[in-house]
This record gives sequence, structure tokens and C-alpha cells, in this order.
Amino acid sequence: MTFNVSADDYGAFMGRFSGPLAVEFVDELELEPGMRAVDVGCGPGALTALLVERLGSENVVAADPSEPFVEAARQRFPGVEVHLAPAESLPLPDQSFDVAVAQLVVHFMADPIAGITEMARVTRAGGLVAASCWDFEGDRSPLAVFWDGVRHFDPTHPGEANEAGARAGQLAEYFGAAGLRDIRESEITVAVPIASFDDYWAPFTLGVGPAGAYLAALDVPGRADLRDVCQSLFPPTPCDLAVTAWTGYGRVG
Repeated sequence: MTFNVSADDYGAFMGRFSGPLAVEFVDELELEPGMRAVDVGCGPGALTALLVERLGSENVVAADPSEPFVEAARQRFPGVEVHLAPAESLPLPDQSFDVAVAQLVVHFMADPIAGITEMARVTRAGGLVAASCWDFEGDRSPLAVFWDGVRHFDPTHPGEANEAGARAGQLAEYFGAAGLRDIRESEITVAVPIASFDDYWAPFTLGVGPAGAYLAALDVPGRADLRDVCQSLFPPTPCDLAVTAWTGYGRVG
């Protein structure tokens, strides 16, 4: 899936969650000075920023299939080589990185196994491949309240629970199919401050991702009804909303 939305809209929708996740995720990558890393599906650069901070822009490469995101990343990180490319077809040499990482990207890969295999291809022997995905199946994602609200009207709607990497063990399955070794899966939970329900709801109206597309397809009364149900399900505000992502790690053999 390619996000044909502005980097600012995506940042408003997901950046407040992906930023804190990236801080925790990058600590799991065992980065050391001099390492080279590629950020696959970099988006506007939440994780790229931390890789640059740890390794220097000369040691970081990024790729994303969305033109607005690539342009935003190029402007934000002028010293980083940023490619317009999907995970399944990276225009990068074999074994050219110590770490290949994909944050909140496997959900949207056309072929997750092919994407992770490609990440392994560009990583040196012994290097690390890592990915994170929201726990949609367990209703622990930032969008859990939204999809719970949808199911109030359509009890059979899966939300994003069927997206790749959305359930426990799935990333490990993909990593195994991609030929990686020393595979392990864990989870990261972060707490994100939400000032009010309007603060939570407003970014859904920007049309970002499956949730934004679902909301945009409703008529005006339908949107209002869904908002009201979601507000009834949301915890009292202000609050810290806890959200959880699955993380997978594997070594190139």
C-alpha cells in the first residue's frame, strides 16, 4: 500500500505514536558507531531521525514507495540517501548494511515474505533484520478504539486484524520463511498523552490509511455516529493511551 497523503497529515495521524515507538525500537537494534543501516518504508522519517542520530547521516539509507514521504525525508535529512522504492524491490547492493529495519511497514507490504527477504539480501552475513507491527489482532494498536467503534455497526468487520504482522508469532513466521536465523519476537508498549477525545479523533478525518479511508467513505451522519460511539469507548481524558507493537528480529545466515 502506498500512502498518497502529505507527510504532515501522516505525521498528525500516526507520528505521535510512531515517534515514541521508534525511540524504544531503536534501542533493540544493537547499534554501534560505524554501522550502516537502511530504513525500509521510512515514511516521513520517525525512525530515520534516530538512526541518523546514532550512526550519522552518511551511514543511513532510507526507502519508501510514497512520493510525498520520500520528498519529506529528503528535505528533513539532506545527508541521507533516500530512494523511492517498495520493500520488495530495493535498489541497493547485496550485503551492504549491518542493520535493515522496517517500522510499521510489514502491514502494508504487498508480499511480506518478499519484502523481508529483500531486507535480508541487502544485509551482510550476521547482520540484523528487524521489523515492528501494531498488535491489531489483540486490539492494542492506536486504532483499537476506532475499529471497536466500527464493529458497533458492523460486528463482522475485521478492522486491520488481518493485516500482515498483526498477530503474535506472525513476524517470526515471515522471518523464518525469509531464511533468517536466531529469530525472536517481542513486544513494545508505549504510552502516548492524549489531551482530549477531539485530539485523538481529528487525525482520522485526514483520510490516512485504512481507517481514514473507511471514515471518508461514510456519509456525514455516519461519520457523526461513529465518532459518538468511539467517544463513548474512549477512556476519560486527558489520559496516557497505551499502545503495543510486535517486534521481530533475525540474523542473516
